[in-house]
Amino acid sequence: MASKNPLLSWLFGANPKEEAETLAKQAEAPVLPETPPARDNAADPFRLTLSSDHAVNKLWRLWAEQAGRQYPPSFRFEDPGEKKDPIPAAQAKQEQARLLLAVNASANQRLGKVQPKKTDKAPEGKGPPPPPALDAQAVVFVTSDRLTAWVFAYPPVGDGKELDRDMLAKALGEKQVTYGIDGALLDALPGRPDRYFRLYMAARGRAAVQGKDGRVIDMFSRRPERKLVVDEFNRVDYASISFIQNAEEGDTICRIVAPTKGEEGKTVLGQDLPARDGKPAAVPKGRNTALNDQGDALVAAKTGHVEFNGRTFQVKPVMDIDGNVDYSTGHINFLGDVHVHGDICTGFTVRAMGNITVDGVVEAAEVEAGGDLIMVKGAQGDNRAVLRASHSIFAKYLENCCIYAMEGLHADCIINCDVYCDGLVEVRSGRGTIIGGSIRAAHEVSAEVIGSRSECRTDVVLGGLPCQEFDHEVLMREIADLTEELEKTECQPESPTKFTRMSKLRMQLSLNKSKLEQFDQDLKELSENPDDPGVRRLTCSVAYPGASVSIGPAFYRFQRETRPVIATLLDEEICIV
Repeated sequence: MASKNPLLSWLFGANPKEEAETLAKQAEAPVLPETPPARDNAADPFRLTLSSDHAVNKLWRLWAEQAGRQYPPSFRFEDPGEKKDPIPAAQAKQEQARLLLAVNASANQRLGKVQPKKTDKAPEGKGPPPPPALDAQAVVFVTSDRLTAWVFAYPPVGDGKELDRDMLAKALGEKQVTYGIDGALLDALPGRPDRYFRLYMAARGRAAVQGKDGRVIDMFSRRPERKLVVDEFNRVDYASISFIQNAEEGDTICRIVAPTKGEEGKTVLGQDLPARDGKPAAVPKGRNTALNDQGDALVAAKTGHVEFNGRTFQVKPVMDIDGNVDYSTGHINFLGDVHVHGDICTGFTVRAMGNITVDGVVEAAEVEAGGDLIMVKGAQGDNRAVLRASHSIFAKYLENCCIYAMEGLHADCIINCDVYCDGLVEVRSGRGTIIGGSIRAAHEVSAEVIGSRSECRTDVVLGGLPCQEFDHEVLMREIADLTEELEKTECQPESPTKFTRMSKLRMQLSLNKSKLEQFDQDLKELSENPDDPGVRRLTCSVAYPGASVSIGPAFYRFQRETRPVIATLLDEEICIV
């Protein structure tokens, strides 16, 4: 329907010659609402919501009533040419405040020019005062990251010119937008029916792409899982426990993914955006490993066992002994891992920097592992076997042995053994029995049965660092023996042999005293930090008379059969639950 207000007809350029044409268009168009439809845009971070009395809506109502347009104002960050959002939602929320300032400033200024002033007079003093003739106006909004530029336009007033490409290009030039301009939009927008009061993306920059850092993809585990699998009969297959990861010469230990170069970006203002190149990955290259010719893989330089020492991969050679360790092999002292497929016979010594796996029985021998010690069957030590491991010990059974485990001890039964463990002693699978001897553990002892019906004395001592404390005692005895031997040697007649012997004794004594100082320092630190001793607990299904438990200064001896048992320290006393 044509407007009956002569001021609006004059204001937006309507004239009698165009009246019939306007009426025909309005007859085909649906009825226009008096105000833009209300929308709940609280959950839409891309849309700028304006109140009904905002200057933009006032301009729209005047223009819509006169021209019969159907498109209400819409200030939304969207790109009709793409399915995805042109900017992230978080950024759109931040840009809403800046866009509102730009819309407020331009709309209020435009409305001030359109509305007649009280002092203005119409020609010959009749009717409303004539408004100024205003061309359509294009407003450019550049986001804070300068990667997108948006444009919206106001319609002409009076005899003003309609929106054209030159107006859009001029507005972009005033904002110094020179890069990534959408020429197709500039050509098409002046002819679109919804060209006014809507937000369009006019230019898009190129974001800088930061280079990706190189990375390492492991083909071998850095720390093999140390987990005992118990079957339905409460048995552990110790033969299946192996932490040896064998690799042939040339096998890939890990792949090296090269870093990528960064790609520079450009803002819509034509400014370059620098990009960072990715950093190369730190190659965990250790002993007996090498990079391949392409430099994209770390391979084994020789056949052996792959191990990660905390910083690098290294390949340790594995010594396989098909039979027993006896007079046919002699003592074993190896820098890598040792796998004995038979027994370790009485009187022989096996030492290795890595893991030691014994498929047979350990007799009255000395075995020392720099890693884990795995005994598929067990040990019958005849009170002469000494078993040491810098990590953990796994065995089917242990009888009449002296055992040192820095991390943990796992067995089916322990009989008449002296155990020193700086971690957990677990005897739960199989018989799960500890009978006789003494068990010293830093944190916890967990077993099915402690002691026996015959009231065999079985001592459990919790707390401290048993291995370190025992080594301290051994070192003290060695220093005393060396000192005594040095004094006896000094009393001997002068000779080259005496001089050589005394030099060796002094050197050994000096080394032992240095070790003792380190031991004293570690024990002092332990005593100065008693607030966090960790878990100290005895757990068992049954404890027989003759068994005892000590936690720190507290001591408790079982006088009767008790089941089940959880012994902890409470207020300097042992609490039996």
